[in-house]
Amino acid sequence: MAKPYESDVTRMIRDLLQEKPHIVDEQKKGRAMWWDKAQDVDTQQRDKESTVAQQPYVYQNKV
Repeated sequence: MAKPYESDVTRMIRDLLQEKPHIVDEQKKGRAMWWDKAQDVDTQQRDKESTVAQQPYVYQNKV
């Protein structure tokens, strides 16, 4: 049976992660720091209520 195709980029990433396995832990720490945040329902509701409707054509003067 033929060997399945593996791109150069996939091979490079696999080799990099084998050489430096700590990269995965650093990625998880970075994600936790910037993205995985607890959601505050009150803040989300306040943000939703404070938005201003945009006019259909932004560059047209109000008549």
